[in-house]
Amino acid sequence: MSRFSAALLLSGSLLCSFSTLAADVTVQVLQDKLDHPWSVAFLPDNQTLLITERSGQLRSWRPGQGLSQPIGGVPKVWAQRQGGLLDVVLAPDFAQSRRVWLSYTEAGTNGAAGAVVGYGRLSDDARQLADFKVVIRQEPKLSSGANIGTRLAFDRDGFLWIGFGDSFRSSTAQDLDQLQGKLLRLNADGSVPQDNPFVGHKNARPEIWTLGMRNPQGLALNPWTHQMWESEHGPRGGDEVNIPQKGKNYGWPLATWGIDYSGEKVPESKGGQVEGTEQPVFYWKNSPAVSGMAFYNSARFPQWKNSLFIGALKEKNLIRLSINGEKVVEEQRLLTDRGERIRDVRQGPDGYLYVLTDESNGKLLKVGLNEGADAPRG
Repeated sequence: MSRFSAALLLSGSLLCSFSTLAADVTVQVLQDKLDHPWSVAFLPDNQTLLITERSGQLRSWRPGQGLSQPIGGVPKVWAQRQGGLLDVVLAPDFAQSRRVWLSYTEAGTNGAAGAVVGYGRLSDDARQLADFKVVIRQEPKLSSGANIGTRLAFDRDGFLWIGFGDSFRSSTAQDLDQLQGKLLRLNADGSVPQDNPFVGHKNARPEIWTLGMRNPQGLALNPWTHQMWESEHGPRGGDEVNIPQKGKNYGWPLATWGIDYSGEKVPESKGGQVEGTEQPVFYWKNSPAVSGMAFYNSARFPQWKNSLFIGALKEKNLIRLSINGEKVVEEQRLLTDRGERIRDVRQGPDGYLYVLTDESNGKLLKVGLNEGADAPRG
């Protein structure tokens, strides 16, 4: 789908906006008093969750037991502005390796910070993360706390995908010798796959899968096509959803539908469509400030079949996009009445959505539909 097609969708010419009555949506607060929670992951018992707090704590939560004390062995983080302890994902072989992957920010000697990704082994009692190993870190460190990104996701072949933001240094997104503004792809042990597009290229980092990403905030594997999807913040407007293809350039800052925070044109931008750059699957002219995302692939709520859920920080709601192949055909807003910044969303093994609110009194929410609710109306 072209950027122009997406614009038509958003103007209402093609996109069918649909709604479910607020009364149809059920919300249960499972936990509050979380310090800006950022990510959640389910352990294989399908009950215990790991939750990161941006200030540096990794905790577990379990029904009937509640929130744990901070898990030991987590690296010290640089927690300022958007920085801190960020994403958490389990290795595909977690049942055997107990390996937990984390992304976070650390300070450099120059006063700036950079993103780091590594893993440790979670003890059987889930109280300690042992032998933490850093796999990759951004050098040089350039961020003052903005555009850090660092979403993580594994695909079905066991590759680890990492979305790094541009550290608010837009030109870095086009520089192949820097990790900022890139989507990376690694083997499960952290090594570089030899079929990555820039392996063997002079002055290019071999970890890079795609370039021209501004600030990735969501990564999710499409369960029907097995493609990785990515969402990212635009500047002032122009938030995007992409299907990152090997070695492609996704445009930032040369191609964007957003404008600068000053209200003027982004200085480097050559427009929305620029030769040599890829088009997003979908974009928003007015930025909802997208965050974590998850595909819905459960029979629990048939009304949500073929959906992609994305959190919204600025709009303070949960976005539902209806997917047909590689196209977004419908859009809906949920949880708007709660007025809370949505940082992450995951489909639970029970078919409910588990949602984190990014607040000083952050919450873990369990979201579903009344079992007798009608299908969404177009």
